[in-house]
Amino acid sequence: MKLLVTGGAGFIGSAVVRRAIADGHSVVNLDALTYAACLDNVARVADSPNYAFVQADIRDRAALDRAFAEHTPDAVMHLAAESHVDRSIDGPGDFIETNITGTYNMLEAARAYWVGQGRPEAFRFHHISTDEVFGSLPSDPSVKFTEDTPYDPRSPYSASKASSDHLVRAWHETYGLPVVLTNCSNNYGPYHFPEKLIPVIILNALAGKDLPIYGDGSNVRDWLYVEDHAEALLLVVQKGELGRSYNIGGENERSNLELVTTLCGILDELRPSNHPYAEQITYVTDRPGHDARYAIDPGRIRAELGWRPSVTVEEGLRRTVQWYLDNEDWWRALQTRKGVGERLGVTA
Repeated sequence: MKLLVTGGAGFIGSAVVRRAIADGHSVVNLDALTYAACLDNVARVADSPNYAFVQADIRDRAALDRAFAEHTPDAVMHLAAESHVDRSIDGPGDFIETNITGTYNMLEAARAYWVGQGRPEAFRFHHISTDEVFGSLPSDPSVKFTEDTPYDPRSPYSASKASSDHLVRAWHETYGLPVVLTNCSNNYGPYHFPEKLIPVIILNALAGKDLPIYGDGSNVRDWLYVEDHAEALLLVVQKGELGRSYNIGGENERSNLELVTTLCGILDELRPSNHPYAEQITYVTDRPGHDARYAIDPGRIRAELGWRPSVTVEEGLRRTVQWYLDNEDWWRALQTRKGVGERLGVTA
């Protein structure tokens, strides 16, 4: 299968690209190379005869049409998005333009291509989204997001992703575009851009800086190892039912404080300091609209496609910490990029 992957130089997108090439697929990686992208993420597959790179912005419809015409993909995996909640609070315009207008452009380019190819039955447009579109859950562990949970986005980021989800469903219902959708929980793992919680904690700990936790640290997330996620995404694009959405979760709920404490313990073991890293934990003012809890029920993808996560959060965090310890050149180069290391999302 030839896959057109948007955002393939980003964190999740690059994991999909690496896994797809390893599985024998051909991949066209279309990425605008904005601040969070890094071609080093796909360096190990860049010389593969099954890999091609196109630098293009999903807001540029003409560039998308050229990419479809030149590379004739069998399926699209649409991951390109602005994704950092804190940045969306400070600058929502980029999220509207990329996540909504960009997705519209992708849908229209894909539809024109699909129609031009004679509406092949095997074609798929796979839209990758987030559990944040569902809003916030109560603390009751029995309550989780399902594919039927009503949308209730609380941030500019989640609202823009909710909008894009609705567009994808509308293009399926109105135009017959063959689509599948997925909504995932919080990803983590190798190549995670150093502005998100887990890499911030690891790198601040190593630098002897404060380990910032928003509010009282009680916010709960379901953590999904990025390579598990890539496996699930490739399964859905090949075998998912048309017009259907699948929730992909790690089945690893942890509060932010529990997560950071676990990271500190792993660092104490793998890179001992002259004091326990947990002593660097500090509590900072919470961000506006911070959802209390996310948790995914992955029952549908397990029942219909036979997938479930293989990596526990303890094992995944250990792998992640070790990867950052072993790849200092990668993360140091990214720390100079705009906004990295700064507190964002405090304006409301």
